[in-house]
Amino acid sequence: MQSLPAYLPVGRLVGMVLDADMALLAELEPEAERLLENHYASTKEWHPHTLVPWSRGRDFEPDYEWSPEESNVSPEVRSALFVNLLTEDNLPYYFRDIERMFGKDGAWGEWVRRWTAEEGRHATVIREYLTITRAIDPVELERGRMAQMGGGKVPEPPTAIDGLVYVTLQELATRISHRNTGAMIDDRAGYDIMRRVAIDENHHFLFYRDMAKAALEIDPSSAVEAMERQVVGFAMPGEGIPDFSAHAKAIAAAGIYDLSAHYEQILEPIVLRFWDLPNLEGLTGEAEQARERTIAYIEKSRRVAERIKARREKAEVAANEGAAPATTA
Repeated sequence: MQSLPAYLPVGRLVGMVLDADMALLAELEPEAERLLENHYASTKEWHPHTLVPWSRGRDFEPDYEWSPEESNVSPEVRSALFVNLLTEDNLPYYFRDIERMFGKDGAWGEWVRRWTAEEGRHATVIREYLTITRAIDPVELERGRMAQMGGGKVPEPPTAIDGLVYVTLQELATRISHRNTGAMIDDRAGYDIMRRVAIDENHHFLFYRDMAKAALEIDPSSAVEAMERQVVGFAMPGEGIPDFSAHAKAIAAAGIYDLSAHYEQILEPIVLRFWDLPNLEGLTGEAEQARERTIAYIEKSRRVAERIKARREKAEVAANEGAAPATTA
């Protein structure tokens, strides 16, 4: 596959990569079939309506105005739930681009449709829970959904390998965010819902992680160049959400998802160890340079992650000392 610039704008050089993408996807088809069958065998059927605490619901009066006092969810967790749900709401655009990248036929097409059906449950169950418990202002939530879907902003990886790398990172990041959000909800129903959604995301992550690994074995140079583009330029798919930056800062400050988690749970175990980026062989000169830049970026991320972790641990110690009862001589 011909090398692409590191930050290729979507829509450029499409003809150049199309034939290479089709050839790669055809070669990967048997692995897609195997991983799809493994997915069917390892996943369990579940139903959103069984997880929602319906008995806690009541009608919304015409003059209803939401107040934070209606919920014991912290502002940081509300930010996470807001972002998590509106990210899931953008599913039609994800489906469009996933199908564009991987096609609608054979095992690839079957995977795309299955993935879409499973992802569709996430917005359903989270929204029903938030509406029933009034954890978030329903008017703000609906306005956010309209803005998010009206913008239709989603990441658009330029090649199939870019897509496999990006969705691997994104699905794992989403799993981490959902699971950590649930752990901070002081409500068993909310915890169970976010845990169930995180389990789905983990199954999706495993499919994409292993597909990317198979692509590495077929075309290591193109895969490494894609790694550079997607690792260095990584962004969560919620950028189109209103006030996304402010919500992201609150989420990071709460330790739900930040650069420390990104390095410790994604970059180091997946990119460096599972995909074995430092030890790949047979790379072109361009790919070798891409590897060096990617490893340098990950090393920089490690240093920043360590500083973030140290500051958080120091703050926790200070908070615990401040909460300790006074002692007498």
